[in-house]
Amino acid sequence: MDKLVEGLGPAFAAGFALQQLLEILDPLVGKIKVDKKLLLGVVSLVLGLALSFGAGLSVLQPLGVTIASFWDTIITGLIISAGTEGINSIMKFLGYTKDNIKEKMKTSTEH
Repeated sequence: MDKLVEGLGPAFAAGFALQQLLEILDPLVGKIKVDKKLLLGVVSLVLGLALSFGAGLSVLQPLGVTIASFWDTIITGLIISAGTEGINSIMKFLGYTKDNIKEKMKTSTEH
């Protein structure tokens, strides 16, 4: 589990930093006459992909998924663009999976 946290930590930090930047940009974008949600979404996506490619971040590789590095980086950029919520969703999923495996092991040893 330590290796997983170590692998996902940089992507989480990047997502957190991006989320904080968007909080700063939000009031500024509100002053111009554009669709604020769309503009911040595009900025988030572009910066998430830039961080992912620029820093060589990967969220699938630490999870044991072996696909082309390019696609892993794209998926990582999308997750980073969701801010902390993207990584939190992965961590919740891993927690549910871990609990499910424990329950299955417990059930199989009882029989």
